[in-house]
Amino acid sequence: MKKLIFLLILPCLFSGCYDKSTKSQTKEIGDLLTVFEKSNGTETATYQETIQFYTDLADSYKEISIREMGKTDSGEPLHIVIYNPTEIHNDFDLLRKNHRILLINNGIHPGESDGIDATMMLYRDMAQDKIEAPIQTVLVTIPIYNIGGSLNRNSGTRTNQNGPKEYGFRGNARNYDLNRDFIKCDTENAKAFAEIFHTVKPDVFIDNHVSNGADYQYTLTHLFTQHNKLGGNLGAYLHLEMMPKLEQKLAEKKWDITPYVNVFNRTPESGFSQFFDSPRYSTGYTTLFNTLGMMVETHMLKPYKQRVEGTYELMKSMIEITEADADKISELRSAQQLKWKPGNDYPISWVVDTTKSTSLQFKGYEGQMLKSDLTGAQRLKYDRSQPFTKPVEYQNFFIPSGNITIPKAYIIPQGWHNVIDLLKLNKVELIPFKKDTTLTVESYRIEDYKTRTSPYEGHYSHYNTKVKASKQNITFRQGDFLVKTDQNAIRYIIETLEPAAPDSFFNWNFFDTILQQKEGFSPYVWEDRAKQLLRENPKLQIEYNIKISYDEEFANNWYAQLDWLHKKSKHYEKAHLQYPIYRLK
Repeated sequence: MKKLIFLLILPCLFSGCYDKSTKSQTKEIGDLLTVFEKSNGTETATYQETIQFYTDLADSYKEISIREMGKTDSGEPLHIVIYNPTEIHNDFDLLRKNHRILLINNGIHPGESDGIDATMMLYRDMAQDKIEAPIQTVLVTIPIYNIGGSLNRNSGTRTNQNGPKEYGFRGNARNYDLNRDFIKCDTENAKAFAEIFHTVKPDVFIDNHVSNGADYQYTLTHLFTQHNKLGGNLGAYLHLEMMPKLEQKLAEKKWDITPYVNVFNRTPESGFSQFFDSPRYSTGYTTLFNTLGMMVETHMLKPYKQRVEGTYELMKSMIEITEADADKISELRSAQQLKWKPGNDYPISWVVDTTKSTSLQFKGYEGQMLKSDLTGAQRLKYDRSQPFTKPVEYQNFFIPSGNITIPKAYIIPQGWHNVIDLLKLNKVELIPFKKDTTLTVESYRIEDYKTRTSPYEGHYSHYNTKVKASKQNITFRQGDFLVKTDQNAIRYIIETLEPAAPDSFFNWNFFDTILQQKEGFSPYVWEDRAKQLLRENPKLQIEYNIKISYDEEFANNWYAQLDWLHKKSKHYEKAHLQYPIYRLK
């Protein structure tokens, strides 16, 4: 009998049998070393190696689980990996009642792979009690967000970057930069992220990157979401407490950090401004739902091993802050939801506040402009043998440059299904009209806009959009949608549906069909009718004469004159330049 028991136990000794309820490691430690560690900090894991690593962790430790969630343009599924130190099942609605949730995104630009490797080690070390694990904080990570880019490995496209040996490509499977896609959602990746985000509802969000730009002494820089834009007491907490606490914790660990050095082709000591993260970017998007967001930007020229280790320590510090400030973060986020209400002014555009700035004791290298031996032009050259610490002006305060009054609701005709689908994806509550309904609403006409002359992320996007508002009685059809603003998604609703907002759906070309006139005129027919129009409208005749007298280009363009008169007539189509989303005040 003893021999039989031994034979039954023997296979378990070699096959890694374990009881997850005891949290006991049964695999050899070598099995849970990352590619980064095995290569002595010179290589990063492939997509397949990363998913296998987390699968092995989940098989070995009860705190860790991995699951597929959404699809990507590559055809591969997106995964989330959960570190849950509680006894509660991975039900996020239950977990967030008494715990904070921190979401980590990795590999949005897979050539910037530091976070991929650092997060793998962080999860393992918490599970193995090598570092103090959180008690009140649940971690969720997307191991590699841009899977298509990760599969497209090379060793040359990160021209300015010091390692690793091979890495992924910035563009995704359809060559989109995913950190420009959070609002417009052209990719399956972005739609999957929205599903994950609204399932997890994180309190804190970290997006791991590697910087481009100037040369300086720091390995680590931080790019918190802009605190004025976040607004209220939550923005003040981010700026005055969370950010200084992170800097202090890292200083105690002998890791210097500075704000992201938003400088290109010049030296930083002349000063620089904070990068403004509009909702196209990850932290700009998460801000719309009152999540405390930051990007990690390690310095491209520092050795890969050093960058990954710094990212590890930064994430560890952010977990510690989230853990210590759990109750405060919860209270501030709950209160923030009450900040914006119908009838309030809401800022939709921002500019740097030049009256305020922060002085940084910046650790850089002396640089100068020299004549290039290659091109003969002036080129920037840093001298690392001349490090310095100098006060540098950092402009990290912004003020609104445009405001709207928040309406009680927006009304969306049912035909704009692309907009409706994205609102639903982002958990916006829409109420369909049960019958045809006539309402007095505020209507926008597109008065002016500019369009990019070069393609940008699949779009020729608009900017400097201006609208003219008027009151109209409109009959809406059964099945059209009422979108009340008094709901959790209020900021998302405003930022997407107000056409003058920088990342509005209008500016991302969702409504370009209204910019094209569908009906026109034949000049030889309209000319006679135009003369009759002027005879019957003396005021219009005066307006026409005045325009002819001061606008020489108009006076010399017969077609422009006929077109101007056509637009003043009953024949001009109402749909042209009419923004099809209406405001209910």
